[in-house]
Amino acid sequence: MSRIGNRPVALPAGVEVTVDANNVVTVKGPKGQLQEQVSKLINIEIKDNEVVFTRESDAREYRSQHGLARTLVNNMVIGVTDGYEKKLQLVGVGYRAEKKGDTLVMGLGYSHPVEMKDPEGITTEVPDATTVVVKGINKAVVGNYAANIRAWREPEPYKGKGIKYENEVIRRKEGKAGAK
Repeated sequence: MSRIGNRPVALPAGVEVTVDANNVVTVKGPKGQLQEQVSKLINIEIKDNEVVFTRESDAREYRSQHGLARTLVNNMVIGVTDGYEKKLQLVGVGYRAEKKGDTLVMGLGYSHPVEMKDPEGITTEVPDATTVVVKGINKAVVGNYAANIRAWREPEPYKGKGIKYENEVIRRKEGKAGAK
């Protein structure tokens, strides 16, 4: 029994959800519009300002798609109302970031600055030289872009230098026994 799939998704004021014959769900809200193809194994209905998900069978494939469909639609509803954001911190001497138009420019210890153009629907902010905030309405795109930024310099375990998520804990290793 899917515990997640059985819960309906409540629609806040100003959010409109439509489902076409091919199970393409479109969510419109104050921050924009998102569209997602949901598995045809799941029946989607809009009742009393809620989106309800049902399945025809208890077969494994149906059960696996049930919770996924509900989570995808819920993430779209949250995205068009509140949006998503990921905060990254640059840790290390000389590591800094700045914004030039729609391009994020970072100094990460390479011989050249790293430049990343913001993808469509994503904005990056640099509140201070060592913090980058990635914002958008699509949870997957925000997370993917933040991961791409982090991939330029993943945190290393000895001094913790690199790009890390705001709440990420870096497991530290002890250095050589004689070195101080």
